[in-house]
Amino acid sequence: MPGKLLYALSRLIENPVFLSTFSAWFSAQFIKTVVELFRTRGLSGREILANLFWKTGGMPSSHSSLVTALTTSVGIMEGLDSVLFVVVLFYGILTIRDALGVRRSAGVQAQWLNQLRVELFQRYGITLKPVKEVHGHTPAEVFVGVMLGFFIALGICSL
Repeated sequence: MPGKLLYALSRLIENPVFLSTFSAWFSAQFIKTVVELFRTRGLSGREILANLFWKTGGMPSSHSSLVTALTTSVGIMEGLDSVLFVVVLFYGILTIRDALGVRRSAGVQAQWLNQLRVELFQRYGITLKPVKEVHGHTPAEVFVGVMLGFFIALGICSL
């Protein structure tokens, strides 16, 4: 059993679709972390790990990078006329639309609610828990993520 599992894992890691998708996501997160390091002039080890594996929002969009690499690599490997390509294409469109629209709007709304919370405390002493500010993406962040994902998938799947 362990031999079969190791074999399956090695096949997964060698798969061009997996490699390009993972590489695009990780590259975007790595770039985002480096940008944050320069912007803030230093982060703790814990903050670096959080940025590297968990942070949303920022330049470039790892959501856009991941789904673009997935769509591009499936298109190259399976063909543009395959059912799988159509599925991942629309999954990618939906994900990018969400990163640009819904998540961004929710983040802006959360910022306003948190400002209102501070004003309520200052004026009336009312304490409320802060709302989590979900960070969506600007069109530029999405564009850079799309380009990153496309070229990584093109490079890996063309090897």
